[in-house]
Amino acid sequence: MAVMTALVAAATFIVRIPNAMGGYFNFGDVMIFAVALTFGPVIGGFAGGVGSAISDAIGFPVFVIPTLVIKGLEGLLAGLIANRKSTSRDVLAACVGGVEMIFGYFLVELFVLPVWGVLGWGWVGALGEVPGNIGQVLIGAGLGIPVSYIVRRRLPEILR
Repeated sequence: MAVMTALVAAATFIVRIPNAMGGYFNFGDVMIFAVALTFGPVIGGFAGGVGSAISDAIGFPVFVIPTLVIKGLEGLLAGLIANRKSTSRDVLAACVGGVEMIFGYFLVELFVLPVWGVLGWGWVGALGEVPGNIGQVLIGAGLGIPVSYIVRRRLPEILR
């Protein structure tokens, strides 16, 4: 669990492309999906939430708590839906986790951050983040699903 959490944190931290709305594009979803689809909901949820929150603590601290919850749920949902035997279930798992992530950040940026006195752009700011989050999910699923498939084929059954 610790290694997977560190991998999510590293994937989220290494490539950060800031956007005009205050967030940033990253490759953390690749690892969240790979971990959740390979190791299940507990490790996927923990690594997704804690790993991403660790990365946000360095440079984007206002997002730490929302990220912990949103990315944790993303990994948990993806891990719950995947059955580690069907590619179509992996795709469904990534879609559900991704929609939760996009919707979660939209709600946080629309309702929570303005209350905290941060990013008070309302609908414009919240909607401005959506295209980047959609791209992040598409890349995350597009790379995370094949990575999970490869890892599942290589790992002994006891480690999955």
